[in-house]
This record gives sequence, structure tokens and C-alpha cells, in this order.
Amino acid sequence: MAPSSGRARRRVLPRAFYDRDTLTVTADLIGKVLVHHTVDGLAAGAIVEAEAYIGESDPACHAAPGPTRRNEPLYGPPGVAYVYLNYGMHYLVNAVTESRGQPAAVLIRALEPLEGIDLMAQRRAGRASTETSALCRGPGNLTKALGISLAHNRLQLTAPPLSIEDWGLPAYDRVWGPRIGIRVGTDRPWRCWVPGHECVSGRSQSGRT
Repeated sequence: MAPSSGRARRRVLPRAFYDRDTLTVTADLIGKVLVHHTVDGLAAGAIVEAEAYIGESDPACHAAPGPTRRNEPLYGPPGVAYVYLNYGMHYLVNAVTESRGQPAAVLIRALEPLEGIDLMAQRRAGRASTETSALCRGPGNLTKALGISLAHNRLQLTAPPLSIEDWGLPAYDRVWGPRIGIRVGTDRPWRCWVPGHECVSGRSQSGRT
């Protein structure tokens, strides 16, 4: 695992970070840290896998049918959390990108646990012996480990309790390839991840740099 840096170097990403081209944001999110402060404690992990979903022309994006009550956050300002229940089972967390009215977001698919690992294990399995590398492997697993739910939908990611931060971690290698876990839009190479990382959910997928 990459070592965490001193707290003095940690800073929350500003709204301007998200107000850019979605693929650029996706790449730049690799190595940034998703942090959740709760009454039970802090849980945080470095993003090692993410996927872009861009606009009404993207059949896999929730904006494909046009504006609805559910996808309204996608059309709002950047730097907001878009959280939804997937298949009635798992909460998924996304970071809204680009300017208001341009629906797009980045799905956080996997984290490398950095802090609050015991708390993550308790949330995932009720015991501290859960394999650390599996705690946040997959978008539904990471929200459970961090305690993220629909209550966090529309929250600003630029301040606690839920934020994405730069902890000054060493740079990770990155590769791109097709998105996974969807039935349409699989031809678009908009999934970015750290090659060979044990926490990545689709490790068998080949990609390009």
C-alpha cells in the first residue's frame, strides 16, 4: 500500500478541480483520497479505479433519457456527490464533473484503504479479519466500507463529512480500458485504474496507458 502523508499536506480538492473535461478529472482522481467523517470515526482510501459517464449521448450514463428527478445532480454544479442505489442492493458514489447543465460524473470503483481500516472491516463483515485489499474493491463494497448511503446524495465533495482530498501520495501508474459492470456503452474506454493493483475490481482487464 502507498503510505499516507502527513496531515499538514492534506487538502480538499476545490470545485474547480471537477469543473473540467470528465476524462481529465477521471485520470486525476487516481491517487486522490475519498474521506468520510462519521460519528464512528474517519474512513479513507486512495482511489485506484474510476469510470467516466458523459452526457445524454452516452447510453450508460444516467443522463441518457434526459433530465429526471433521479439524475438531477448530474445537471447541477460540479464537485457534488451523486449517490444512487444500484439494482436495489448497493449504493454507488460518483463525483459530478463539468459545468452546470453538462451532465457527467465519475464513478468511484475501488479504493486502497488508508485510514479507518478496522471500521471498514466492521461495516463490511462485522469482524476485523476481513482481507484489507478486498474491503473497498468494487463500487458497492467501498460505499459500505465508508458508510456512504443515499443520505450523502447531493453533498458537496469540497468539505466534510464527505470529501475527496489530495494527501500528496506518490504517483500511481494508470491505464485505460472499457467500462465494466454495464450492458451498454461498453465500447468506450472510459475506465481508468492502477494496473496490477490488488484493490482494483477488474484486475483481469487489459488496458492502455
